[in-house]
Amino acid sequence: MKILSKIYTWLIFAFLYAPIVVLIVFSFNNSKSRSVWAGEITFKWYVELFKDREIMDALLNTLLVAVVSAIVATIIGTFAAIGIHSMNKKLRNTWMMVNNIPMVNPEIVTGVSLGLMFTFFIEILKNLGFDASLNMLTLILAHITFNIPYVVLSVYPKLRQMNPYSYEAALDLGCTPIKSIFKVVLPEIMPGVITGLIMAFTLSLDDFVISYFTSGPSAQTLPLVIYAMTKRRISPKVNALSAIMFAVVLILLIIVNLRQSKDNKSNDRKEKSFI
Repeated sequence: MKILSKIYTWLIFAFLYAPIVVLIVFSFNNSKSRSVWAGEITFKWYVELFKDREIMDALLNTLLVAVVSAIVATIIGTFAAIGIHSMNKKLRNTWMMVNNIPMVNPEIVTGVSLGLMFTFFIEILKNLGFDASLNMLTLILAHITFNIPYVVLSVYPKLRQMNPYSYEAALDLGCTPIKSIFKVVLPEIMPGVITGLIMAFTLSLDDFVISYFTSGPSAQTLPLVIYAMTKRRISPKVNALSAIMFAVVLILLIIVNLRQSKDNKSNDRKEKSFI
């Protein structure tokens, strides 16, 4: 049974990753064909990718939105998690349930609702004489909104693992509540904060549905540009772009796993030292 379970597991992973492997291989194909290998390995599609102004502008927009939204969502989500952790059990469970709803909610519902809300406020601003439209700001606000619950979910377990008397000890030693949070609480939960930051960045990097409903013509991200390309013959440059994005996400995932492994080892050492 163990052999069959291993074979079954390998077949599942082969089914999941075989298309990605094919995509990466054909990003080095000398031909424009998506099914015939030309017999030569080339990097010309990567070179042409970085020469494409439309893709490069979309890449800059994507990185700007991902970085800004990840940082802001991490700050808001971290302090939200601290606030939730300080509540009594009943309120804490209620707020965690409220926090989890956007994560299980279909993205299209979130995207449409945010798009309608932004459109409503844009119409109000237009009636007041302001020139407003869906732009980079609305896109960043939308990404911050859907990233916050993931940050809370990353930080909250670290707060529960923290020694509950550390904060009170800092207050007894003369720290103000704000100083205690920055001096005691944040260093303890920093692995969770960094994990939430990386997760928020990754989620923002490849979001399509919410970006589609909350961005304007001046704020096109990579997923939106790639979607527009699928309406005509797909260029092999998309293969190169997808390979680079996969590599970036893979590196971020490895970093997260290494940090979690390091954090688990340090927690094990602390527990042994207490014993």
